[in-house]
Amino acid sequence: MPRERVMSHRLKEEIAKELGFYDVVERDGWGGITSRDAGNMVKRAVEIAQAGLMNGQNHYKK
Repeated sequence: MPRERVMSHRLKEEIAKELGFYDVVERDGWGGITSRDAGNMVKRAVEIAQAGLMNGQNHYKK
C-alpha cells in the first residue's frame, strides 16, 4: 500500500530553501540531506501548519 504524501513537493522545496540545504537536494536528491535537516524540515512544516490552522488557511493543498 503506497504512502500518501503529507507535504507537496513545492512546500518541501520552499522549506529546504528557507533552511539553507536546497543545494544538497538539487545535487544529491532528498536522500542526501542529513537527519538533522530532515528533522528541522518537519519541525518547520509543523510550525507552518499550526500557523495556518490558527489563521484558517491550508498550505498543504496538492
